[in-house]
Amino acid sequence: MRVLVVGGAGFIGSHMVKALALAGDEPIVLDNLVSGFADAARYGRLLVGDAGDPSTVAAVLEAHPCDAVMHFASHIQVGESVVDPAKYYANNVVATLALLQVIREAGIRRFIFSSTAAVYGIPVVTPIPEGHPLIPINPYGRSKLMVEEVLADFDAAYGLKSVCLRYFNAAGADPEGELGERHEPETHLIPLVLQAAAGRRSDIAVFGRDYPTRDGTCVRDYIHVTDLVEAHRLALDYLGERGGSDTFNLGTGVGYTVQEVIDAARRVTGRPIPVRDEARRAGDPPELVADPSRARRELNFCPHLSDLETLLEHAWRWELKHHGG
Repeated sequence: MRVLVVGGAGFIGSHMVKALALAGDEPIVLDNLVSGFADAARYGRLLVGDAGDPSTVAAVLEAHPCDAVMHFASHIQVGESVVDPAKYYANNVVATLALLQVIREAGIRRFIFSSTAAVYGIPVVTPIPEGHPLIPINPYGRSKLMVEEVLADFDAAYGLKSVCLRYFNAAGADPEGELGERHEPETHLIPLVLQAAAGRRSDIAVFGRDYPTRDGTCVRDYIHVTDLVEAHRLALDYLGERGGSDTFNLGTGVGYTVQEVIDAARRVTGRPIPVRDEARRAGDPPELVADPSRARRELNFCPHLSDLETLLEHAWRWELKHHGG
């Protein structure tokens, strides 16, 4: 199968490209390299261009007809989306709509979309099922929900079948050490904690210790990036076999507090990790944990690398290999 991987030079997209190539598929990578890295797309054919430019996408698909499209190219910083919502609606919504128009015209009928748990907003039940109310509290979450709604309409009107995968907290790194997180600036907890362990950061900020959780810090559900991309392959198979659009949570159903992540990182790295306490951040829910039962039942998805220490070990190996420490 030939698959167009939009954003295939980024963190999750590059892991997807490697997984497709090793499975015998042919990944074609389209990335503008604004936040991606050319060397990260080494397992696919990299074409540098903007997925929001219809002429670029049309030329790519004319030269490399594809059976399916996986879309990873979006802006992902929640805080930035609040102060600059125009950037998020332009890239995450408008550019995706332009991409979908070209895909439809090219006759492609399978589309995998990277969505997010941010579509749920502040949870009213935990763990969170797919049927939870969709009340995002920031432009990032709203932009992803808008695309989910567009995809439902494209299915009804044009027959474009899609699977929306709502990520919880993607983390870790390629077990072989070839790929990992390279966000600039970095905003995710686990790489920030490991940067502090490596001495690349003076400390790690803990935002709030007065939440109604077991140690007062926020609880999050972390999923290894390798498990995450395996779920995308299963979703592609699901579209081929079932032929119907659907939506799935991608998480483990197990939550760890911020303090538990820091303590585990100290064990894995053998390094001291200085901590700085800060006030709560507005909009941070006390707990975000997935109900992953539908993905397990319908996709046969079973994460095998997402226990916290394995995830940290792989991310630490990447940190040491690529940044010293």
